[in-house]
Amino acid sequence: MGDFAAACLDGGASLLQIRGKSLSARDLLDATEGILRRAEGHAGASVIVNDRADVARAAGAAGVHVGQEDLLPADVRRVVGAEAIVGLSTHTPAQIVEAMGQPITYFAIGPVFGTATKDTGYNAVGLERVVAAAAQSRAAGLGLVAIGGITIETAPGVLAAGAQSVAVISDLLRTGDPASRVREYLRRLSGLAL
Repeated sequence: MGDFAAACLDGGASLLQIRGKSLSARDLLDATEGILRRAEGHAGASVIVNDRADVARAAGAAGVHVGQEDLLPADVRRVVGAEAIVGLSTHTPAQIVEAMGQPITYFAIGPVFGTATKDTGYNAVGLERVVAAAAQSRAAGLGLVAIGGITIETAPGVLAAGAQSVAVISDLLRTGDPASRVREYLRRLSGLAL
């Protein structure tokens, strides 16, 4: 089906990103609507869609996350509106500077560590880049999500480097029990997010 990444923003609010690179628009819409129904009633849970502003708007999702080769954040805003969450992936210092001028809610930095989930075409940026990106995000009043190769063991160090949240896919699936793994993340990281 699709990939799902979880992150926390704004003091622990859960952000669930739906990725369905191989799904048709209709199947991605159906999956998004199903996740939205399951998220109802969970305080602080927001669902965003990767790449597809049209699907996010049609489903009533909270927003969209785009990469460097997707729609520009300004174009995403025209589709999903001014109040929606809009995230942007960055991988280089120049991309971070460019992101500061975009109409985004947060930006992602990564891959922090090597990852097999998605070939970004970029090498791992390491914790030093997270530290630098955190300073820039604070100065711009934007959220910062660290992405790429993050595990339950490395997440505390990433948060300590200044990321407000971490996005995780592979490590949630590693044990074969994603629900239990999410609970373990919440237990271990409770109170660590800035």
